[in-house]
Amino acid sequence: MDGEELTEHETALYDRQIRVWGADAQRRLSKSHILVSGLEGSVIEFCKNIVLAGVGSVTINDDRLVTEELLSANFLIPMDKSVYSGRSLAELCCESLKDFNPMVRVSVERGELSSFSIDLFGKFDAVVINCCSLATKKSVNEKCRKLLKRVAFYTVDCRDTCAEIFVDLQNYTYLKKKGDEKFECLVEYPSFEEAIFVPWKSLPKKVSKLYLAMRVIEKFEELEGRSPGETSTSDLFNVQTLRRELCEANSVSESLIPDSLLVRLLKGKTEFPPVCAIIGGILGQEVIKAISGKGDPLKNFFFYDAMDGKGLIEDISKAKTEG
Repeated sequence: MDGEELTEHETALYDRQIRVWGADAQRRLSKSHILVSGLEGSVIEFCKNIVLAGVGSVTINDDRLVTEELLSANFLIPMDKSVYSGRSLAELCCESLKDFNPMVRVSVERGELSSFSIDLFGKFDAVVINCCSLATKKSVNEKCRKLLKRVAFYTVDCRDTCAEIFVDLQNYTYLKKKGDEKFECLVEYPSFEEAIFVPWKSLPKKVSKLYLAMRVIEKFEELEGRSPGETSTSDLFNVQTLRRELCEANSVSESLIPDSLLVRLLKGKTEFPPVCAIIGGILGQEVIKAISGKGDPLKNFFFYDAMDGKGLIEDISKAKTEG
């Protein structure tokens, strides 16, 4: 992103941010292009944050129609229901998002995310996806990795008061400051598929219970042909059976995935705005880091559970387990 310098208007508008991370970082942000798919609460918060930060453009994708559930944490949906007719969620949110920062171009990309071509993903510097099946996560990540340029890839999944963020920056180089010296750091990321196929017995001893529980729920949805969120507590028995099978196959104790956590994830259709705000803020921070080259990037999972108010970073990668 070695484009033109910031305009006088941009310099004035982003003056406070430039004081924090410098003009070069702001220039990189102002020339960046972000694709966002799946417009639920946490991602709406993320979109607001990066638009206010001054990225070049945001392209949003979500062909769903508005439902009562989506209204719970999406403040971009207009209050006037008369404008809903025949318009997708992305189309309704687009106009509202533009109001946060007229300097940022906001547009809509229609269509099913899983059918998008590799060339389309190549138009962006970062891809953020939400409300996706396990197969779609793996497919989109693989397409991003096939491009000649590096495209930062993120998935976010909020269920009940729990949330997971996955990050893939491929081979990412950035400058780190220590005292008066700056030195170059290289961080190598696994793909989403590589990360979730690390054998459970090779994981850190105190790995987040949420990491394991999410893998069980994802696998259950895949086997049952369900979309994310199309589960309920009535599925608990079958999910427990799958948990037992996966734990036996991986030689780990079922106690690492408590029933209480599975129940919360199964009924997690309602979004909680405070959790969405936290996750949207962290996700925005990570994308800004990746684009600007400022700050240590997250590798490679982040988990949050509002029950204890704690956020946890887990480095789960094939390279680490083989080391």
